[in-house]
Formats: sequence, C-alpha cells, structure tokens
Amino acid sequence: MYPSHREREQPIFSARAHVFQIDPATKRNWLPASKHAVTVSFFYDANRSVYRIISVGGTKAIINSTITPNMTFTKTSQKFGQWADSRANTVYGLGFATEQQLQQFSDQFKEVKEAARLAREKSQEKFELTNPALNIAAPQDLSEDRHSPPLLTVNGPEDKLFRSKSADMEQLTSEKERIKKMLSEGSICEINLEAELFTLQDSNAKLVAALHEANTGVEEWKKQLAEYQEETGRLRDQVAELEAQSGRPGPSESETRDELTQTLEELEALLKAKDEEIHNLQSKNSDIPDLEKEREEAVQRLQDLETRNAELEQRVEKAEQTLASSLEERDRAESEVQRVIDVLDVKIYDLNDLRQSLAKLIDK
Repeated sequence: MYPSHREREQPIFSARAHVFQIDPATKRNWLPASKHAVTVSFFYDANRSVYRIISVGGTKAIINSTITPNMTFTKTSQKFGQWADSRANTVYGLGFATEQQLQQFSDQFKEVKEAARLAREKSQEKFELTNPALNIAAPQDLSEDRHSPPLLTVNGPEDKLFRSKSADMEQLTSEKERIKKMLSEGSICEINLEAELFTLQDSNAKLVAALHEANTGVEEWKKQLAEYQEETGRLRDQVAELEAQSGRPGPSESETRDELTQTLEELEALLKAKDEEIHNLQSKNSDIPDLEKEREEAVQRLQDLETRNAELEQRVEKAEQTLASSLEERDRAESEVQRVIDVLDVKIYDLNDLRQSLAKLIDK
C-alpha cells in the first residue's frame, strides 16, 4: 500500500525494473525484493520539498528511499544499477530489460539529486534568514557547510547552535567509506546474479514462445480435424445414397464402394493419428515445469562434468610433468652409465698395455 501522505506527492518519472536489496547479514549477496518486474517511480512532495523513489510490490512498499545530495547511482553493468541509502541502512539494486531504460533512470536520478541539493540550499537559506542569531553566532561555519543544516542541542548551561565542521567531515568521510565498502562487496556477486536472472528470463521467454507455438499448432490441427470429419460425413452420405439407389450394386458400383470404404479407413486412421498427436502436445504443455526441472538438472550435471573435466586436465598435466621429469632423469642416468663405461674401457685398455709390458719384462 502507498504511504498515507501520497496524495500530496506527484509522480515525475516511472520505469519497470526488477528490485533487489543487499543481504544485511553478509553485505555481499543480492536478495530479490520482487518476483517480477515492478514499477519504480520518482515522487516529489511540494510541501516538504522532498524527492523520493518508491516502488510497491503487492501490498507493501519494497522501495521507500528519500533522495539526498550525497547519494550516487552507479551503473555496474549494461542493465543493472544500484545506490546506497544510509537512512534505510541498505543498498538498492535495479535490473532493467534494456540498456536504454537504465540510462533514462540514471539521468533522472542525477536530475532529482541536483533538485534535492537546490531544495536543501533554499531551505538552509530560509532557515538562516528566519534565525538571525545563528548568522551572528557562526557566520563562517554556516556559509561553508550549506549541505548540512544546523543541529540544535543543549549541552550543560550552553546551547550549541551549530554542528562543528570537523564532526560533519568525519561523519561524511565515514559514511562514504561505509557506502564504498557496501558497493564493492555487493558488486562482486551482482554480475553473476544479473546474468543468471536474465538467462532465466530468456529461458522463460523461449518456453512461452514454444507453448504459444504448440497451442497454435493444436488450433490448426483442430481445424483440420473438423474438415476431415466433415469430409468423412460427406463420403458416408454418398455411400448411403449409392446403396439406396441400387439394392444390388454392379461391378463399377462395387469398385466405387470399395474405394470409398478405403478412403474412409484412411481418413479415420489419419484422424486417429492427429488425435494422438494433439494429446501428446497437450501432455507436453502440461509437462513444461518438469522439462524446466530436467533442464536445470542437466545444467547442474554439465557443470559437474566441466568441474570434473578441469580436475582431469590438471591430473593429466601433472602426469605429463612427472613423465617429463622421469625422462630427464633417465637420460641423465644413461649419460652417467655411458660415461662410466667409457672410463672402464680406458682402464681396461691401460690394463692390457700394462700386462703386455710386464710380459716383455718377464721374457727378458
């Protein structure tokens, strides 16, 4: 249901998109806020000079975000964008059907953000004019920090009429860091989720087209069935007339009757086949959820096979490396054995020479 003060707000722009919110527990995953594409609208409250983004799903508001000058709409892909709302302590994501719709929404967000900034400045100026004591107390701080309105608090005997600039800068810096962290964490899984979302949408569109085509075929076959039934009735009437004209048909009449009977049988067989085909198509139409489930199981099996294939490839690569190392070791061992054999041959040759020298000495 729309907020109770919607009657004083005026819509200025609307678009259709799938709505997501960041998971508050992990700050990394997107949670779908709508099952289907819903209307996302910019509203302007003239009484309060406030701009808001509102989207309603069913009976509840799934987006109720007030636009502030420090908000930023970021396009993280061709069809997906997001922005952080510190007041709601969440990050909103929108998935559009086309890149053009995303660009239109982004441009409108920038215009509304600028209008919100101007409205805040006008409100600040009006506040300063209606409170001259503030201008006297701290004119420099108020002029340099237009984007943050004064905060009136009481601390002991003295009233603090303005927020210190250093505190505002620290809060703004911490807020920016927190938003950057949320955006960086949320954008990690956003691309995969968006791809999966639009893949499912494409698959759903294909199934709807196939169902529509099957229904069209059923209608055509029904028309053909009616025509065949009409032709069968006409042929049966002709047979009945021929039988009535002659109690005892001649040879030519008998042949004509046989041909008509054969034609009737062929038509009846064709009608039976068409009935079975229509029944099969109707059963296929009713089995679309089962087919979708089988498709998902097949995709899962394919992913498992790809994972196993990658593991096998790694094993083969390791085995090839081990084999190469073994071959190198074998070559080194063969080289060492050959070197030892050569050394032994030299030793044997020297030993033979020594024996011959000893034999000569003995003979002398």
